[in-house]
Amino acid sequence: MSAFFVAGTDTEIGKSLCTATLLHAFAAQGKRVAGMKPIAAGAVRIGDHWHNDDVALITAASNVAIAPELVCPYLLEEAVAPHIAAAAEGIAFDLAHIAACLAQIRRNSDVTLVEGVGGFRVPLNDTQDTADLAVALGLPLIFVVGMRLGCINHALLSIEAMQARGLRLAGWIANQIDPDMRRVDANLAALKARIPAPLLGHIPHLVPADPRMAVSYLNLELLK
Repeated sequence: MSAFFVAGTDTEIGKSLCTATLLHAFAAQGKRVAGMKPIAAGAVRIGDHWHNDDVALITAASNVAIAPELVCPYLLEEAVAPHIAAAAEGIAFDLAHIAACLAQIRRNSDVTLVEGVGGFRVPLNDTQDTADLAVALGLPLIFVVGMRLGCINHALLSIEAMQARGLRLAGWIANQIDPDMRRVDANLAALKARIPAPLLGHIPHLVPADPRMAVSYLNLELLK
């Protein structure tokens, strides 16, 4: 059974789209797949439950039924930095609890994808951030680079932080969030030359951003 932690260069760069796309791609191989977003900020009340778009996208891409409280142990109402939203609601994140939820999910799936929140070093409290979450879970990383001006710097700084913590980068995905970005090919070449992991695919700017449509742009055989 395999599991990966999906990290990204920033917030709103397509981590959820890429996570859902990866889930569909693994499912197409006949695997039982499940997605998890341990921390999500930004939820609205619909009927008797709270809804978050990212969690819903990942849940829809999973082909095994997982209890909502395992998929997203910490669903916060306000769409702000998670440590701020958690403080406002009186919530303290427990990384051991997240790890225990992941262990339960993994028992029922062949491939589990855990999506981080925001960029790689988003604060969770006064002493921990999402890098600590990645270390606590101990999974190889799949890194999503949001293709826009400035992405090379964001990507290399994030990877430096991953390497400093002894984490293994299994592969990365280029997700085209700026359809008007100049010199895309040159930027991709610069990233490929500097990122010590295979490029799993370059997803173009899709309208709508449908993970099923994006599957054809990935090559899972390149995963380390």
